[in-house]
Amino acid sequence: MTGPTERLPYRATQAAAAYEWVAELPVVALLDDIRSLYNVGAFFRTADAAGLRGLYLCGITGFPPKPGISKTALGAEYTVRWEHEPNACGVVDRLRGVGYEIAAVETSVKSVDLFDWEPAFPVCLIFGNEVDGIRPELSARADTYVRIPMLGVKHSLNVATAGGVVIYELLRKYRRLALGTPGLAPMAAKSPAR
Repeated sequence: MTGPTERLPYRATQAAAAYEWVAELPVVALLDDIRSLYNVGAFFRTADAAGLRGLYLCGITGFPPKPGISKTALGAEYTVRWEHEPNACGVVDRLRGVGYEIAAVETSVKSVDLFDWEPAFPVCLIFGNEVDGIRPELSARADTYVRIPMLGVKHSLNVATAGGVVIYELLRKYRRLALGTPGLAPMAAKSPAR
């Protein structure tokens, strides 16, 4: 007999059937100049959990193997595709060239509310430095600027927390898009093992 607090992996639950067709979320996150290795590790964890296509670790952003990343990633640094690339602008240009919408996650006068945004998948999300945000030369390359609604006194979230909010909203939007598009979401198909 199992109790109500017994842990069960999500993929083993009946609720997971709604996501069986999602082998990969067509989203990458570009982390530019993220100072904290714990934030980088948290992005690995979220990327694994949501099925992100991958992470680009740019500028001064740390990359595995590092104890600080491992502490929060808990092994996700081995399951998520990632690439260290010092030049974030080059990554953005390359991704745009293969059809990615480039979305800067930042609070600016140009930003659209996250919940109103209609992304054009595949998407590259840009997250910048915890204090200074996204560098101007990188921000200038964005097609879209996205903001998370902030109803309190503070005007921003921790970068890894913001990443989780945005990534899961994109998973929700991708599922909604696919369910509304005949043939895109083969509900009987099993997702491939990662």
